Amino acid sequence: MLYPSADAWRAAPHRKVLVFGMSGLGKTHLAALLRRSGDWFHYSIDYRIGTRYLGETIADNAKAEAMKVPFLRDLLLSDSIYIGSNITFENLTPVATWLGKPGNADKDGLPMAEYATRQEAFKQAEIAALNDTPHFAARARSLYGYEHFICDTGGSICEWVDADDPEDPLLTALSEQCLLVWIKGDVAHQQDLIRRFDAAPKPMAYQPEFLAEVWADYLAEKGLKEGDVDPDDFIRRTYAAALSHRQPRYEAMSRWGVTVTADQIAALRGEADFVDLIAGCLP
Repeated sequence: MLYPSADAWRAAPHRKVLVFGMSGLGKTHLAALLRRSGDWFHYSIDYRIGTRYLGETIADNAKAEAMKVPFLRDLLLSDSIYIGSNITFENLTPVATWLGKPGNADKDGLPMAEYATRQEAFKQAEIAALNDTPHFAARARSLYGYEHFICDTGGSICEWVDADDPEDPLLTALSEQCLLVWIKGDVAHQQDLIRRFDAAPKPMAYQPEFLAEVWADYLAEKGLKEGDVDPDDFIRRTYAAALSHRQPRYEAMSRWGVTVTADQIAALRGEADFVDLIAGCLP
């Protein structure tokens, strides 16, 4: 582990952490809290995906929709307007909108083949963004002068690693650079996440094998053809299943670092609280 003891963590002149867990449990909140201290560089994996690896693809998708409107088509073809995505750490809607949902086209659903293609593109983009962590950790200090570094990962990181493999290439590279911190939610948190998702279902990235299984099960249970699927109904069902699917994968990843709870993160008031919290997790 990068910091083998609480003393080593407290004495480190340059602290580097990577936080992971389900979206909505406090990763970005923590990163923003530390960033406000002035000494921490916030590297957002989702922001990197949306600006570096899928930025052009996302913009082209928006342009393709605009080209269907004659008024906007004429303006685009004459270079009279510009279409781009306004992605921020807190607003990743352009990424989610591009990722989409499978099902009925009349309800903004995508054919499953296209949805799967976008899922694969997101997977490759996320892996690439995660592999950029060492570069940004070094860049944060050498270029901008930040003393400390936090990598704010997406909820799907657990889908692309095998935490039971001690030589997993991605986890090995990340753990050499950062202390991995799992933000763990309890049953109440999971129910709250489900309620929030039911109220406003959002696209997500899934492990291909998991997606194929839940899609086949959904079609069989509902007796539907692909084009008849209500996209929101499907992803609501899939989200709840994904929470159960991901929990043991996060648990396995936690052996590569330390574990804190969502309630502990919510209670933090500043950098000093976070330093104390992590120190309490180390021998």
